[in-house]
Amino acid sequence: MRWTKRVVAEPTAATGPKRWFDSDRTAETVLGTTTSAEAMVKLLSEENLALLHLISERRPGSLRELATLANRKESNLSRTLKKLRSAGIVDFEDRPGRARVPRLAARRVTLELDLVGPDSSVSVERRD
Repeated sequence: MRWTKRVVAEPTAATGPKRWFDSDRTAETVLGTTTSAEAMVKLLSEENLALLHLISERRPGSLRELATLANRKESNLSRTLKKLRSAGIVDFEDRPGRARVPRLAARRVTLELDLVGPDSSVSVERRD
């Protein structure tokens, strides 16, 4: 509460990363997580970008099919997809039974890195 009052009185006192989102839905997905610019850079590794490309282009019908396409273990893939989901990049379609189909939820991720201060930001633009 003291921090909030201080920031209201003096906005420059806010010293956390800024986050902007294209919609309230995206903000709900991302807020409450630790999706900082640094975390997003790590999350969007070359391997994970290839995974996102597979999801977009091949549209696998299940997590198991994606694991086969990506040549990764399902358990490892599931953890990665959960992180991508919490960042607002991937979502899941529910299918009959327990099948969960990964789908690309974001269209674009923008990182703005402040190299000399704490003002880095992450922006996730959802797909329509």
